[in-house]
Amino acid sequence: MKAIELPLSYNAVDLLERNLPARAGKVALYSRARSLTFQAVADEANQIGNALLRLGVRFGDCVGILALDSAEWVTAFFGTIKLGAVAVCLNTLLQTEEYDYILRDSRLRVLIVHESLLPLIDPLRGKHATLQHLIVIGQPKHSADLAFADWLASESTLLATAPTHRDDFCSLHYSSGTTGQPKGMFHAHKDYALIAQNTGVELFGLTADDRTFSVAKLFFVYGLGGNLVQPWYVGASIVLYPGSPRMAADVLETIDQFKPTVLFSVPTAYITKLTILESAKPAKRYDLGGLRLCISAGEALPAAVWQQWQATTGLTILDTIGCTETFHTFLANRPEDLRPGSSGKPSPGYEVRIVDDAGRETPTGEIGNLLVKGESTVLFYLHQYEKSQQTFQGEWLATGDKYYVDDDGFYWHTGRSDDMFKTGGLWVSPIEVESVLARHPAVSECAVVGLPDAQTMTRPKAFIRLREGYTPETALLRDLLRHCGEHLAAYKCPRWVDFVEELPRTATGKIQRYRLRTENEAPRIA
Repeated sequence: MKAIELPLSYNAVDLLERNLPARAGKVALYSRARSLTFQAVADEANQIGNALLRLGVRFGDCVGILALDSAEWVTAFFGTIKLGAVAVCLNTLLQTEEYDYILRDSRLRVLIVHESLLPLIDPLRGKHATLQHLIVIGQPKHSADLAFADWLASESTLLATAPTHRDDFCSLHYSSGTTGQPKGMFHAHKDYALIAQNTGVELFGLTADDRTFSVAKLFFVYGLGGNLVQPWYVGASIVLYPGSPRMAADVLETIDQFKPTVLFSVPTAYITKLTILESAKPAKRYDLGGLRLCISAGEALPAAVWQQWQATTGLTILDTIGCTETFHTFLANRPEDLRPGSSGKPSPGYEVRIVDDAGRETPTGEIGNLLVKGESTVLFYLHQYEKSQQTFQGEWLATGDKYYVDDDGFYWHTGRSDDMFKTGGLWVSPIEVESVLARHPAVSECAVVGLPDAQTMTRPKAFIRLREGYTPETALLRDLLRHCGEHLAAYKCPRWVDFVEELPRTATGKIQRYRLRTENEAPRIA
């Protein structure tokens, strides 16, 4: 689907309302707290839209949603965009200082916030003149705030759709801020239809018979696309889980209870679920039999994790890559065409190139910078002109990822541009070293960075989280180094190893290698 095939006047509330009246009584949204039909979602979204109008929200105003994955998140989203207002999808895992920045940068008019997150917002009261109203999902603790349920209860379930242009801004998303302040990105109404057709239908083959579940949250474009936009476009149902992705038993329990057919997850979550599923005496035998498709994104999925998941569950994971800038997947493995450890091949609707630092195409097998072109790509970063100039290069997006393509057309991720390092004049890919370490039976997950030795020469250092039953002892360290020596060139082998309880991550689960570098400037010799 191309944008030109959409009418000029298009509003992404179509993703919900295209299911009316044919599927009005079908359960659209399952959760432990509340399940809703398509009609019930549409009615509540209309009530919210009317309630926002009553607060003075108008076309183009920003309405923030800071809430756990829930029916309220979904109805608030559709109620906002139906008006032509902009839904600001806020990460629930940030700190007060980061919310302060986003409130100032986005100039929110209304913030819909879950009661559990109020303590993070309370210190900001009165600091932002544009923020006029707080709507609390749950019990307000301030007299000026409005209770979500009471706020919309008396509103009409009828609401006219704003005549938005397909290129009007629909939503605003902020990066997880791995370096510097988060970057704000506007997605247009047309982008929703584009990724629903290109990714949901043509790539993943979603149908009305599917039921999707995502470990990645709705504030994260991967979760929003996979567990709301794409399924509702075809009339499929979704399963929402408000808890943490790290609660692997809870995630497995949710899959067992609601029997989704498609799972959207991230490498870390697959690893934590494997820990439970592979335990000698699991507390419960979880039924994953309903799953037909497992998808991974967020960062590269090690081939070893792919193999362990298949051996343990009998299910295949399709590793993919996308980014907030493109909204969703631009490289993906397919069930009939996959290669474990790779990111697959270009997705429908996207073109990719690998170029050197001078912008020249790199030969097959040579590492370069990944560029992507697709109609769902945002146009700029809000209030960040210089960064926008560097990233958006005409029709092409500079992703900041290092890749090479093999003879069969599969694309292989070797790291972020700022994660790659040279030792002895030769490039080292952290992903390559991590993939070798991940094949060792003691390694649950790991990260590799380049750090200076006593002579200020950059050398690889590995940070390893061990599997249950293994302890950090000298014999294990020697075995790990021997294992690396058997599979890697000597200059790529870790010079130091640290055993850690956790690896630093962004709110969306990506490893923050820059923190490992800055916090470990004087490595100890193993």
